[in-house]
Amino acid sequence: MSVGTNLKKLRSKTKYSQQDIADMLNVDRLTYVNWENETTEIKSGYIPKLADIFGVKIQDLFDSDQSIQINNFENSDTSNAAGNQTIIFNISDAETAKLFGEQIHELIKSLKK
Repeated sequence: MSVGTNLKKLRSKTKYSQQDIADMLNVDRLTYVNWENETTEIKSGYIPKLADIFGVKIQDLFDSDQSIQINNFENSDTSNAAGNQTIIFNISDAETAKLFGEQIHELIKSLKK
């Protein structure tokens, strides 16, 4: 996930509008919109202020919470008697998990046809 996406998600969890955030930072609303849309980079001086506004650590503005880790235990004890193998998906974001689950469900439905 990118900084702009993180800003959008954090702002959506608050009651702040883009204008509210821009006013708190003393920047033009379009400047803030460009940060969310990643058409311009955020000047480093605003990063601590953004973290304060959203009540997060600076690193949280840059961290991706939408990570999918896939483990395929092809040559391990996870194979069952029928020879089926286990694949484990570790998804750390609820929205990603929901979307991924829906896509897997659709894939399984299409395979059954």
